[in-house]
Formats: sequence, structure tokens, C-alpha cells
Amino acid sequence: MPSEKVLEQKKQKVAQLTEQLKNACAGVVVDYKGINVADDTKLRKELREAGVQYAVVKNTLLHLAVQDAGLAGLDDVLSGTTAIALSESDYVAPARILSKFADASKTFTVKSGFLDGEVISLEKISSLAKLPSREILLATVCNAFNAPIASFARAIQAIVDKSGEAVPAAEEAPAEA
Repeated sequence: MPSEKVLEQKKQKVAQLTEQLKNACAGVVVDYKGINVADDTKLRKELREAGVQYAVVKNTLLHLAVQDAGLAGLDDVLSGTTAIALSESDYVAPARILSKFADASKTFTVKSGFLDGEVISLEKISSLAKLPSREILLATVCNAFNAPIASFARAIQAIVDKSGEAVPAAEEAPAEA
């Protein structure tokens, strides 16, 4: 039987995990079996730079946390070696980074994930992983809005260049007394 101190630490860990799950907009659960220290360090650095929290978690603690957070659909994958990546602001980063790493590894696999409090399938995780980052999407939208304006400006400039002279200023008519 565990001591009261150990039980209290586990309860705090479950409460902390539950809070992280509730605050996260996206999360991915992975099986990290077979990863070496160098690759793990590189993966953690990339996740940290993207603002993603990554931690190895005991299945029993994660089971209790997902129950409390309303993500009971993740229970099916809580076996073996388990790690979870959570993001509070970027919907795509955990899926993109971990899927890319899983594709390059033979043993590292993506188990499941969630988006806005709902468990999603591996197919959705795969499609999320293929999306570009938020910054690239915003740049694409800005370019789409900017293209018609830039085309109009180039057309006006071409007319001015073709005529060979500046556009005449409007002359004022003499004022009648």
C-alpha cells in the first residue's frame, strides 16, 4: 500500500495532467518505444520550440486524467510506453512534428489524438500533419488578398509607362467674377 505522501503526489500529478488536457486545443498520444537519447533530445527540442509540451506519462495516471478531462476515447490506446504532446495554441504542431518523426522511425508510432476536447482518428491526425504551419497559412491568405491590388497597380503603371508622359493634373477653370 503506497504511503499518503506518494498518493498525494499522484493525485497532484493527475490534477495537473487533467488541467493541461482541458487547456490544450490539440494533443497527440504516442508510443515512444525504441527511441534513443539523441533522437529524443532532438524531438523534445523541436516540440519545445513550437510551444508544445511533451512528457512521458504512466498509463494509469493518464487514464485518470483523461477520464476527468472528458477524453475517455483515449483509454483504448493507453498501454505500453506512452508519451503525450499538448499544445494550447497551435492545432497542427503536435501532429506535424510527431508524425514526421514517426515516419522517419521504425518503432516510434502515433497512437491517437484529440482536437478541442474530442478524440480524433489517426486519419485526421495524418491530415493535420500535412497542413502547413499557421504562419505559412496566414502568409498565403495575405498574398491572396494582396494579389488583386498588386495587379491593379502594375496595370496602372503599364498605362503610364506606355503613354510616355505623366498623367496631367486637373487644371482649374478660371473663376468668373
